[in-house]
Amino acid sequence: MRQSRTISLVAAVVLFVACGPPVQTASAPVPAAVTATTVRVPLQSTTATVSEAMLPTRLDDAEYWKLENDISEPGGYFRIEDNYTSNEGEVGQLYTMLRETGVKGGVFMGVGPEQNFSYIAAVRPQMAFIVDIRRQAVMQHLMFKAMFELANDRADFISILFAKPRPRGIDTSTSIQNIWEAYRTVKTDSALAAKNYMRVVDRLTKTHGFTFSEDENEKLKAVFYAFYAYGPAITTRGNGGGGFGGRSYDFSDLTGFATDASGATRSFLSSEDNFRYIKMLHERNLIVPVSGDFGGPKAIRAIGAYLAEHHAHVSAFYVSNVEQYLDGDNKLQIFYGNVATLPVDSMSVFIRPYSMRRGGFGGPTKSLCPIAAFIKAANANMVPSNNAALACPTI
Repeated sequence: MRQSRTISLVAAVVLFVACGPPVQTASAPVPAAVTATTVRVPLQSTTATVSEAMLPTRLDDAEYWKLENDISEPGGYFRIEDNYTSNEGEVGQLYTMLRETGVKGGVFMGVGPEQNFSYIAAVRPQMAFIVDIRRQAVMQHLMFKAMFELANDRADFISILFAKPRPRGIDTSTSIQNIWEAYRTVKTDSALAAKNYMRVVDRLTKTHGFTFSEDENEKLKAVFYAFYAYGPAITTRGNGGGGFGGRSYDFSDLTGFATDASGATRSFLSSEDNFRYIKMLHERNLIVPVSGDFGGPKAIRAIGAYLAEHHAHVSAFYVSNVEQYLDGDNKLQIFYGNVATLPVDSMSVFIRPYSMRRGGFGGPTKSLCPIAAFIKAANANMVPSNNAALACPTI
């Protein structure tokens, strides 16, 4: 671990191939018109909006598991099944952009692995849904859920995730860079890994009472031991692959060295307060991972129906590079038709890190794209491709 390193946020183009779900549901109907559904919910402080939006402040285990199953589509195929981490160094800058533009509260939606937690820490939503076509992604998020619940602080979380005994001399006030530096020379412990794995399984199946298929159990075990085997240097594909020109960000990069424009580290592990917010949501069963195709007929629309029923709205929707894989065969239009069923307001945004790498498409400010105005542009046939989406046309 190099304590002095920082992630270059807007320089080299990095090819990320893991987050966006591919085309799966060819039979899904294309909406005749893509229209923005708007439910006006005041964006206030996190504590004030919980009751006003009528979202649950806690789900019991049976409610949580039923919601997960009701929304999920069958797990689908993506060419990179092992998507252990993000590969988007822009996370630190986007964190601060969300804060500075006042995107907060409501419901967060996202795709992919751990980067969602950093955006959740920035937005402070009342609830979150993470939608990924791969069932393995759901099992990975359930693993994270158990670990957040079991950990007392950030150092505990790292210890459980990577099966490394906690080093002495670090506490809740220790900077994340110094926490990573303290763990740098700590060896993984196979006995601790076995113990932690059983703690995760027991937390999910005995404490919460969730039931998994044999395939899901195997996916959970595979993900757990991938983090054990690769350690904090784990990347999108596990072993450092997946980066453009050989460059790939690892877990410690993305959580300990992702900086904003001012050089400050921003992630869900950059402060104890951020970590505790994610932990609180998990303990209340308010981060719900579901398997679903963005271009499919069910998952996104089911979330929209749930939010409408609870008079809530989507404040931020992190889409990574999903649109790249939906480009063609009307899949973008199906996706935007699905998005149009989500309640939003004038502050609701898509989060698109890849537009920050495409200067010709408008630069960093296009990475936070207003959903309602964008959907109107999509309905006017102004978004025929992924490149057009990166430019964030609006009406």
